[in-house]
Amino acid sequence: MARTGNAVVALTMLAMVAFAGNSLLCRVALRETPVDAATFTTVRIVSGAVTLWLIAKVRRGSASGNGTWTSAFWLFAYAAGFSFAYLTLTAATGALLLFGAVQATMMGYALWRGERWKPVQVGGLGAAFAGLAGLLLPGASAPAPLGAALMIFAGISWGIYSLRGRGAGDATLVTAGNFVRAVPFAVAVSLAMAGRMSFDWMGIAFAVASGAVASGIGYAIWYTALPHLKAGTAATVQLSVPVIAAAGGVLLLGEPITMRLALCSAAILGGIAVVIAAKR
Repeated sequence: MARTGNAVVALTMLAMVAFAGNSLLCRVALRETPVDAATFTTVRIVSGAVTLWLIAKVRRGSASGNGTWTSAFWLFAYAAGFSFAYLTLTAATGALLLFGAVQATMMGYALWRGERWKPVQVGGLGAAFAGLAGLLLPGASAPAPLGAALMIFAGISWGIYSLRGRGAGDATLVTAGNFVRAVPFAVAVSLAMAGRMSFDWMGIAFAVASGAVASGIGYAIWYTALPHLKAGTAATVQLSVPVIAAAGGVLLLGEPITMRLALCSAAILGGIAVVIAAKR
């Protein structure tokens, strides 16, 4: 039992690092190489589709799951918004906005479905929204408005994608099917922006790492660990992703952490943590 528990902890940590790695890989590719955001998105989705398809082929047994075109569109919308947002956002700010938008979408859906919340949960949600508003207020350290809007759109898209995936079958198989279906959407955008395409081998390598490792293998690892985690634990541990991304941005990319970002991060992540803890 102890070995199983240690394995779950290790897999969970690897998955969180992989998810945060997407922000770092995308940011460094778009900042340090000439590769364009549309090409990065396409290569990420294609490499993720190939990796997940191979994983699904290896482990396919009695499990079922395929994916849908609608879910694939929202997956593509998330990936595209994510890439174009990182043209102007730092890794930490982007990860925080993404995570906040995802959680807001999921919580908003729960409230719309009639889920009853305790007063402390309402207070936590209010703190999270206050932190998000504070982060977006105009000022010297405010994120670029277009980049922030694109990342919030990416987070909403991922939230919708996640909600659609509930009960859809084996999560790895469903994700593989959705990645494969998302390829035409990404290719269409790349073709539409062919005049602005900028090819770079190092940028492509970062995109492949993001798609194959941080996305494909990352999701497979997460879905392996997820059945062994309680719902509250699974939700809480994801709070670490923006923190890991922020630390990576500082240590690896030399990005600054402003006082505004630190305070707003505490409000957003703390507020979401309160909602999750009270729900448990």
